[in-house]
Formats: sequence, structure tokens, C-alpha cells
Amino acid sequence: MTQTNSENNESKPVLVFDAKGFCRNLPAQPGVYRMLNEKGEVIYVGKAIDLKKRVSSYFQKTGLAPRTQLMVSHITGIETTVTRSEAEALLLENNLIKSLKPRYNILFRDDKTYPYIILSGHEYPRLGFYRGLLEKTHQYFGPFPNAGIVRESIQLLQKVFRLRTCEDSVFANRTRPCLLYQIKRCSGPCVNQISQAEYREDVQSAVLFLQGKQSEVIDSIALKMQQASDATEYEHAAVLRDQMQALRKIREKQFMDSGKAMDADIVACDGHEDGGDKVCVTLAMVRGGRHLGDKSFFPQNADGYNLSSVIEAFLAQHYLNRSVPSQIIVDREIHREVLEDLLSEQSGHKVTINQNPIGERRMWLKMAAENARLALQQLMQRKASQEERLAALQQVLNMSGLMRIECFDISHTMGEATVASCVVYDQFAMRNNEYRRFNIKGITPGDDYAAIRDALSRRYQKAMQGEERLPDLIMIDGGRGQVNAAKEALDELGLNDASLMGIAKGESRKPGLEQLIFPEQEKPLQLPNDHAALHLIQQIRDEAHRFAIQGHRSRRNKVRTTSTLEDISGIGAKRRQGLLGRFGGLKGVQNASIEELAQTEGISRKLAEKIYRELH
Repeated sequence: MTQTNSENNESKPVLVFDAKGFCRNLPAQPGVYRMLNEKGEVIYVGKAIDLKKRVSSYFQKTGLAPRTQLMVSHITGIETTVTRSEAEALLLENNLIKSLKPRYNILFRDDKTYPYIILSGHEYPRLGFYRGLLEKTHQYFGPFPNAGIVRESIQLLQKVFRLRTCEDSVFANRTRPCLLYQIKRCSGPCVNQISQAEYREDVQSAVLFLQGKQSEVIDSIALKMQQASDATEYEHAAVLRDQMQALRKIREKQFMDSGKAMDADIVACDGHEDGGDKVCVTLAMVRGGRHLGDKSFFPQNADGYNLSSVIEAFLAQHYLNRSVPSQIIVDREIHREVLEDLLSEQSGHKVTINQNPIGERRMWLKMAAENARLALQQLMQRKASQEERLAALQQVLNMSGLMRIECFDISHTMGEATVASCVVYDQFAMRNNEYRRFNIKGITPGDDYAAIRDALSRRYQKAMQGEERLPDLIMIDGGRGQVNAAKEALDELGLNDASLMGIAKGESRKPGLEQLIFPEQEKPLQLPNDHAALHLIQQIRDEAHRFAIQGHRSRRNKVRTTSTLEDISGIGAKRRQGLLGRFGGLKGVQNASIEELAQTEGISRKLAEKIYRELH
């Protein structure tokens, strides 16, 4: 059972929080506490073995860090929840931090689910890329730090072991080998080019490889090659020889291969030891003894915290409710006992947090620490560059308070599937999570001016109502016409004071010749091509262009692929069923050639050409 106590400030009148009186009644039990400000917002979440002692410590007269003093000055109420154990308190604290995102807690971005390699549980297992919940019917390998490494590994496994990667619908309906078979990236199990037993052997070799047992795989293949050679099956022996040579090259390139089937994560931190503006945590992943890559994290609100606290926050927020390797190696002393027990219980196997690695593990940790240092250095260099660029733009536009910029662009193909993008630059960086796209409908196809008016009207309706603030500068990728259309939209919303600027491409559309267009100025402004302000404008404009094109292509492809066989004259229910059954669905039909379509029962060459033309 949990118990909650709370004491909040009254809005009328504002009362001073009675810290001593509140702490006097707290229990000496484990639990979680939440600090509230005058608006009732949670500004900090913490856990404690003894709530009474921990919460009381915040209200001592001396010994508090400046950051903690600042936080305490905003406290107008505290809520506490008693838990049965410190481990339960840790879980609750982590969940609250992720959901509430308090301003005085160290916050790590809750990344998307990490990718895995999957070997399905089918008769002929499929090799593939996977994100999501893990099911017992399939085998999973990972997680991997990013999707690129997964795809690279799949290509490698295809090359060496020739496992199928096609979807089940395609696999079940093939009548002849596909292109992957022709280029020796698949052994053709769909059309019985390999026996089930032989395919299973290749699957088992791939499993051993993913588990880091490369030597066992090479020895096994060498034995099979010798047996094939003795039986004068020289073609098969040559295939096995190529497999073995490819594996040896891979093993030679894999610098961090320990030769042991070991799973471990290495976590290193870099920044000012007593806290600073920026901190970097690098996570390096080793699976089956192979280094799979690393990933850098830059937490929010880390200033004022020591690096041990940053590591503890990362471990709790990253690993709770996620797959955990048997060993986590960290580069500094932390409070680890409760977290070890909790992660071991969660994962179903013993998890050790190693603070003093030796031998090869120590080498891994040094490498992760160096990567953290370099990542932080690069971030600070980028930030300095962005500060210089923004300062230059502030000077050019005479806008000393310029910080937030929103940029719009329009993308379409001859008026088809028009999409407007809005990207956001704020606090010296692009803010991807604030990007927006607008599907433009109800206008004359190809009318960019109408598209701009529609996008700005929809974007800034809430600003007109006072629900959101306007950006300091609105940029439009376009010339005088687009800027005038944008000005009309803002005027209709009553936002006459909004700062607006257009970026028109110069002669021959070459970068560096851009002209800056302002509604109230007849003559455009052209900056030197090496001007720092122009570089920032180009960066934001190019990102708006990229985001618009990406959205347009997605919308266009969606529209085009919704064309179904029902829309094609001459294709009745029977022919449609035959096509879908033969090619495993509409996607298979779209990928089929005219010759393949014409081989379907009831489909003539002329009709096959018509189907192909309609679907492309």
C-alpha cells in the first residue's frame, strides 16, 4: 500500500510554505517526494530511504548547493508517497520523472525502441529488422545502437549465410527464384533450391555468429568444406570456402572482438565534475563479444549535478522497463546495489554494474570515455558556431532579441500532393520535435501563394488567440510573391507586428547568391556568400526544404499506391484474386514485371501492360 500526504499553497492569498511543520509529520520510511511551485507544477522528484530525513535536509540553513537553494526558494508545497522498499521508490521516481519532466531533475530523452535483428520461428526462418515488444516464438539479437548497424549486419548475414529476408506473403507465393537468389544473397528456400536441413544449418551458423562465436562457425564450415571436397562436391565446397573467407575477414576487421560470447554495455560520462552547462553520456554496446557501436546522450537540467548523479539518472531512466545485458560497465562510483537488484529482477538474469573493470573491459571503458569527450567537444564547437551565426543575423536584422525562427516551404509535383513544412530554430539548434507539416487542399494545384497563405493561417491561429507566442522571425522560402501572400495571411489574423522575411534564390539558383526580401522594403538585401548570418539562413531554409520534400513524397506515394486493382477496367474479382494470390498482395503486383503479370492465368500481354501502366 502507498500513502500520500500533500500540502500546497493557496492561490488567494499566497502563503509561505511551513517546511518545518510539514517535515515534522513525515514518516521515517522509504518513498518518493515531489516539490511543487506556486503554480502547482512539479519542479523536482526524488526518492528516499527515509523520507523524514531526506526532505528535511533541503531546509537546512547551510550546506546546500546553489542550484538546490534556487529550487528550494520556489517550493510552495510537497507531496510524498510512501513505498514498501527503496527499489519500489526508485521505480516510482523514474516513472514520475519521465511523465512529469520536472525542471530540476536530470532528464534524458526517452529514445525510441532500440532495433533488433530477428530470426523468425518459421519452418524457414526469416532474417529481418525489428522494433517493438519481443515475442517468445522468435529469436532476437541486440539491441543495436541504431538502425544503420542492424541493416549493415543483415546485409552481412545475407552475404555469408544467404538467409531469406522476404515477407511471408512473398515467400509463400514465389514460383521462381528472386533477384537476391541470382546475386547469391539468398539460397532460394521459397522454391526448394535448398533443403530444410541445410537451411537450418545456415540459420544455426548465423545464430552462433550473432552470439560472438565466430571461431566455432569457421571450424564448422571448414569441416563441411572438407567433407564436400572428399565427396567430390566441388561446387558446394567452393560456396563453403567463400563463406569461411568472408567470416575470417569480418573477424579481422572487428577490433573489439573479445573471442568470448559476452554481452555488456559501457557507460561513460564527460563534463565538469561538479556540474556544468553541458554533459555527455556515451553508451557503447557489446553483444556476443562484438562492439556494435555507441550512442551519445546530452541530458537536460544537468548543470549543478556531479557526474556520478548523471550516470545514476541515466541508468535508471534508460534501463528500467527495457532489455538489459548481463553487465553494465560505468566509469565512476555510484550507488548501484538497489539498481542491480531491480534490473536483475526485471530481466530475469543477474545484472552486474562494474565500476572497476580490468583487462579488455577497461580498454572498452577508456574508448567510451574518449568518445564521450569528443562528442561533448563537438557539441560545444557547434554551439559556439551557432551562437556566432545567430549574433551575426541579429546584427544584420537589427533584432537583438532574435532567438526563435520558424521557416516555411512548399513542395509538390506539378501541383500534386502539395505539402507545406514549418521547421523551428530556437536556442541555437533545430527543434525537430516542434516541426509541423500541413497537407494543402482546396486550392488551385500549383498555386504556391495560396499554399503559403493556408499554411501560415493554420500555424498561427493559436498565436492570434494568445495560446502560443509568435516566433521572433518568420522565414519564407520564396520570392516577393510568397512574402506578400504570407503578409496577407498574417494581416488577416491580426498579427501585423510579426517579423517576416523571404529567402529568394539568386541567379542560376546557386547557394551564396540568395536575396533577403522584406515586406516593407522594395530593395532586397544580399549578404556576402561567406557571411555567418547567411550560413544560418541557408541552414534553416535547407532544413525546411528537406522536411517539405520528405512530406510531399510520402503523401504522393501514399496517394499513388492507394490505386487498387478495382480501378482497372478488365480486372474482375477472379482475375484480381489470381493476381493477389500469385504475387502475395498488391505490393507484389506493383513490383512484378509485365512478363510476370502476363504469366498469370487470365491475364493477356495487353492487359498485363495496362495493369503495369496503371500501377506505376
